[in-house]
Amino acid sequence: MLKGVLLGFACFAAYAISDAFVKAVHGAVPPYESVFFGGLLGLAALPFVMDKGDRWHDVFAARRPVLWWVRALAGAVSNIASVTAFTLLPMAEVFSMIFLMPIFVTILSVLLLKEHVGWRRWTAVFVGFAGVLVVLRPGFRVLGLGHLAAIVCGIAAALSVVALRMAGSEEKRVSLYGAGTIGPLVAGGVLMVPHFVWPGLQQSLLLAGYGLLAALAGVLLMHATLLAPANRVAPTQYSQMLWAIAFGYWFFGDHLDWPMLAGIVMILGAGLFTLVREEKMTGWWKRARLL
Repeated sequence: MLKGVLLGFACFAAYAISDAFVKAVHGAVPPYESVFFGGLLGLAALPFVMDKGDRWHDVFAARRPVLWWVRALAGAVSNIASVTAFTLLPMAEVFSMIFLMPIFVTILSVLLLKEHVGWRRWTAVFVGFAGVLVVLRPGFRVLGLGHLAAIVCGIAAALSVVALRMAGSEEKRVSLYGAGTIGPLVAGGVLMVPHFVWPGLQQSLLLAGYGLLAALAGVLLMHATLLAPANRVAPTQYSQMLWAIAFGYWFFGDHLDWPMLAGIVMILGAGLFTLVREEKMTGWWKRARLL
């Protein structure tokens, strides 16, 4: 199990470095163009996530097509929103809002799955949103597109997780991964056509790092969940905040004040509690074949 958890940390380190690469593009190409190249390079991971006996058409051959489309569309929205947010905001601030995802999962589970949620998880929801108010401080800070994009990313990611939860173990891993890759690839490709910008050499290298590292992270996540229970691997995603603070400080000149740090701690605590409570109450992480 230890190897699986360590692979989880390696996976989310790769994701964080991937986000740093796309932030370093500094908006030189439109977000949807970055997402297109990320999705294109993400296809490189497909041979490594296929089980024995899988075929290439299994990427699209979902047993529950509606859920495949939900994950594809949610993946497109979350990827475009995350690139937009990372381009405009400090990395730690973006992660603080994206990490509301477990809380959004709880809310969507009530609305879509009619699941009962007790007072402990509702308390975590309120604490998480209070943390967002501390981070954003509306009325004291100028809020913009980046903040909206980060929250939209968290909501879209939560919708994708709920769809995964509904699929359970019925879908093949390659189909679940394919939906999350094909959706951003197609959406980014369509949206970039009217205003395509040829990336320069530096931008091309950064986009290559963004896509390939995300693909590597997907493969590492798959192997992590094969070696350790998914509910033990999932909390390692919060290690991304440490990478975000380090990258933001050393490479992008980001500085976090004490109120923002306090809000981040509130959000992380609420998210971790919700994640643990979700697993305890529903056991859904154990049924998931891919996070």
